[in-house]
Amino acid sequence: MAALLKKISTITEKGQVTVPKSVRDALGLGYGGRVAFYVDENRHVSIEKVDEADDDPVIDSFLGFLANDMEKHPERVQEFPKALVDRMAELTKGMHVNLDDPILGDVTI
Repeated sequence: MAALLKKISTITEKGQVTVPKSVRDALGLGYGGRVAFYVDENRHVSIEKVDEADDDPVIDSFLGFLANDMEKHPERVQEFPKALVDRMAELTKGMHVNLDDPILGDVTI
């Protein structure tokens, strides 16, 4: 895929990088805006604007904890017991869930 925009920035002694104005404008970023960096298996990096709705520090911390624990202790990762898989299948039989659908009504977490 061809790049729509390419800008070069220099990493400072503190490891900081200035996001060029044309890139900030393209992503709709202003002062205090947040970005996520993704590195793929080929060490290609992409950057994406983080929407406030997508940013939950509690969930992010918990998921980071889980990922770290699974990496350090892969022997702890196990399949669901067959009885649990069967029960989930029974409870959701015939149901269709679209994860992109909005949640209607009040939700208690």
